[in-house]
Amino acid sequence: MNPVLEYLAQHHERFVRDLGDYVRFPSISAQPQHKPDLQACATWLAERCRQLGLDTELCPTPGHPVVLARTPRQPGSQRPHFVVYGHYDVQPPEPFELWTSPPFEPRLSGSSLFARGASDNKGQHLAHLNAVEAYLHTGTELPCDLTFVIEGEEEVGSPNLAGFLEARRTELRCHHVVISDTGMPARDLPALTYGLRGIVAVELKLTGPSRDLHSGIFGGTVDNPALALCQVLAQLRDRRGRVNIPGFYDDVVSLSPYERRQLARLPYQERAYTKFLGVPQLAGEAGYTAWEQRSARPTVEINGLTSGYQGEGSKTIIPAWASAKLTFRLVPNQKPRPIARCVQRHLRKLCPPTVRADIHIGHGGEPYLLDPRSPAARAALRALAKAFDREPVLLREGGSIPIVTEFQRILGAETLLLGLALPDDNAHSPNEKFDLDNYAAGMRLGAALWPELAAIA
Repeated sequence: MNPVLEYLAQHHERFVRDLGDYVRFPSISAQPQHKPDLQACATWLAERCRQLGLDTELCPTPGHPVVLARTPRQPGSQRPHFVVYGHYDVQPPEPFELWTSPPFEPRLSGSSLFARGASDNKGQHLAHLNAVEAYLHTGTELPCDLTFVIEGEEEVGSPNLAGFLEARRTELRCHHVVISDTGMPARDLPALTYGLRGIVAVELKLTGPSRDLHSGIFGGTVDNPALALCQVLAQLRDRRGRVNIPGFYDDVVSLSPYERRQLARLPYQERAYTKFLGVPQLAGEAGYTAWEQRSARPTVEINGLTSGYQGEGSKTIIPAWASAKLTFRLVPNQKPRPIARCVQRHLRKLCPPTVRADIHIGHGGEPYLLDPRSPAARAALRALAKAFDREPVLLREGGSIPIVTEFQRILGAETLLLGLALPDDNAHSPNEKFDLDNYAAGMRLGAALWPELAAIA
């Protein structure tokens, strides 16, 4: 048996205990009161990296520290270099009452470990660290140099990561970045995620009268900002599910026949999907499958609506203002700034002169696309096949990971997204878990990946 794989199998129970220790830290980056917990978590992780033989730094940032850990370097080494990214911060666990067990007290049930951060993202990057430990502790030579970059601010948008990468650009320059922070469509379908959607966030506020007005006395002479807002928003999407903004689709790159065939391999049952979502019927852009709609087509979504009286009973007013929060998901080759200009221009055109419009453009992130038939993609697919003993699939995901484009912009490196989370692992939700079979497979992936990538670097 391969000594690395044998080591991983022999130490599996300890690796599960390590993950249990790791998820005990309430490392919630969104809540300032947990700053000491984030520092403690980063310190624990740095010590774990040192114990397995990595040259480790705990690097301060204006926010939470970055753990930087390198495999031992040979003097004058010309070996390929890869960066592994992860994050030790987690989402807030609220609402607590929906958890079966306390979110930061790990609970083993069946083949899963339940705790906040178990799959997003502590278990996924810990699997890669465990694989490196197996290489180093068995005296098996790694065919490449590795640097782990594990930050504590991913769940709040990684505000300090770009600056950190800029400052360390020379030492972090690499052939590829590897991230296991995405998912698999099913337990027996390991996946390479080769595409991500981008995003533009917009807030629209319509203001009418200087104060809430009596709807009986003044109704009929003053435009109602809430009604005006609804009329504007209703024009952003047509009956075929397309975004109804001039210029919005100008740069969209359509799926190739090869990509559509790959997406067609993904498991899908409309009745089960509808039941899972809790909706009476699905909707979406006409002419595309559900997988294509949710991962490879642009969208507009209303994330929140606010106006008028929200308390118990009725209050007969014309509200003084109404606001909506919107996000637009983008696909290659749409760019956030041009799309934001299109959106802003169209919203101003739609807003009636009877109200004042305030349009705020929020955060944005570019879409990401890796050539699914590139040598690196094929190497990753071979490693997935070895780790899971299954033929992997190619996947696009509908979410956005802006740091991927930051790695590309600053380090000049493309990212391989090799997620280990299952659809029911409840990332960002109560009762988050991580499948321990996938944890073990992730370690095997870490063992198989580096020889495959080094061979084509």
